[in-house]
Amino acid sequence: MRHTLRQESSREVYPPHETTRNFPKPTNHPSYLVSHTFEQFLKRKPVIGENVFLAKGSVVCGAVTLKDHASVWFNAVLRADMNEMTIGCHTNIQDNAVFHVSLDAPLELGDYVTIGHGAILHGCKVGDNCLIGMGSILLDHVEVPPGCMVGAGSLLTPKLKAPPNSLIVGSPAKVVRELKPKEIEQLKLWALEYSALAQYHLSNPVPSDS
Repeated sequence: MRHTLRQESSREVYPPHETTRNFPKPTNHPSYLVSHTFEQFLKRKPVIGENVFLAKGSVVCGAVTLKDHASVWFNAVLRADMNEMTIGCHTNIQDNAVFHVSLDAPLELGDYVTIGHGAILHGCKVGDNCLIGMGSILLDHVEVPPGCMVGAGSLLTPKLKAPPNSLIVGSPAKVVRELKPKEIEQLKLWALEYSALAQYHLSNPVPSDS
């Protein structure tokens, strides 16, 4: 008898799904926000410029714009399902890098930017002619100004305030010095080197394993 009463009580407290499925969710409900955002961004087809190289195993989905001569290397992931993502001309995103966005933080890379292997960028902005070292992490709302070099393995938080042409290193990262003119020049050369490599791959595809 007690077991039966508990079942009846349970039905009263938690009505069956069939009686509630048609109730509209409030617009501030998390599931509404997520589904509405996905409809807006995830279903958009990426915009791919001219001479863009997408290596085997790379993933580009949602509201991503890849400008001319950009390259996304093996197993890198660019997922713009909650906001927009823009990748500049001659910018390279190297193997195993992960890019994502937030509801309040799009992701934007300028022209001639080099993203090292395994870097993680989330809802941040990087200016023109920058190098983001291997394994670095850039969190939401981080802004890296033009002409900066971020050392490998650095962790950048929104508290970072850096002038252009800075060397940024550490966890949490900080500005350690101003880059020398030759170092600033080298930033663009690295990007052009990868751009040339990408064009070679476009003309000489890697044979498939299958």
